[in-house]
Amino acid sequence: MKKLILLILLVVSLYCYAQYPKVDIPGSEVRRITSSIVAGQEYELHILLPAGYKNSEKKYPVVYLMDSQWDFPLVKSLYGEHYFDGFIPELIVVGVTWGGVNPNPDSLRARDYTPTKENRLPQSGGADNFLSFVKNELFPFIETNYKADANNRTLMGCSLGGLITLYTFFTQPELFTGYAAASPAVGWDKEVLYKYEKEFSQKKISKPLRVYMTIGDVERSRPVYEKFATTMANRNYASVSLRSKILENTGHSGTKSETFGRGMQYIFEKPKLDLDAAVLNKYSGIYEFTNGNKIELKNEDGRLAIYFSPDNKYLLYAAGEKEFYSTSEFFNVHFKTNNSKPEGFLLESYGNTQFIKRTN
Repeated sequence: MKKLILLILLVVSLYCYAQYPKVDIPGSEVRRITSSIVAGQEYELHILLPAGYKNSEKKYPVVYLMDSQWDFPLVKSLYGEHYFDGFIPELIVVGVTWGGVNPNPDSLRARDYTPTKENRLPQSGGADNFLSFVKNELFPFIETNYKADANNRTLMGCSLGGLITLYTFFTQPELFTGYAAASPAVGWDKEVLYKYEKEFSQKKISKPLRVYMTIGDVERSRPVYEKFATTMANRNYASVSLRSKILENTGHSGTKSETFGRGMQYIFEKPKLDLDAAVLNKYSGIYEFTNGNKIELKNEDGRLAIYFSPDNKYLLYAAGEKEFYSTSEFFNVHFKTNNSKPEGFLLESYGNTQFIKRTN
């Protein structure tokens, strides 16, 4: 009787559980591709598309995330937060993990993310094969099936995922323009990364690259990381913007949120240009919304200011001669001119774009 009761409870619990739908991630989809380069390995791709993707004609930067089986939900949330605040552009996120029957990420990442073979992990040393898959199979798949900008790719990963991120930067810097490495395993194989770093330092890079890397302040590998980060900083690589941070009160896994969030901010950071007063004065004046409400633009100490009322203003940074933005929230201004005379501007805020015409 006791066994019968337990069986009934089990059936009831499974029945009740089945009544509720699974939680999914809005705006995302799953695709699968099988590699002919990495021993017929199936890879599962977790793809996040920006809200305006369907009706847009433009191409989007792509962030390629390692270890998506763990970190895709995190990066999805971080993307939403930093995009909402106006710090990063609309992106496509491609999370890469392993498919097939009962994949073992711990073993497979040790194979794909490591540049050399270590005796303790006989499957290790497959980074070059994995990067060949990325270059020759993954990129064409994404850039054929999605509105992906082939000239604006970012690679992000943690631990061994951070190792493959730095290894890619050193050995195939042409693949990506941005790199974010959280707690990278720089001690791998007796610190073999030093070899690749030295070779990279002798290269001439043809395009600007940005690298953001971190370590937690309580990690045992902190001294190894700091020594390596100092070596990188002292090189002063041409065409490379590098930022390294020690994260306070943070352990190994805890570096992910800070690194991926701040890393995207750093990689997609907009310029802050100093424009001539004549340019800013040209835009100064009264502008009008379609509903008749008026606003005023002024040149204030080398910054363009928009006044919605005497007590409500936005100070803007210049990303170009016609492009301005705020860092306090999602707020972009794109001026339209006719024979260099401003006709008005497109005001882009979160979820809304409208044209504001000049009235004087």
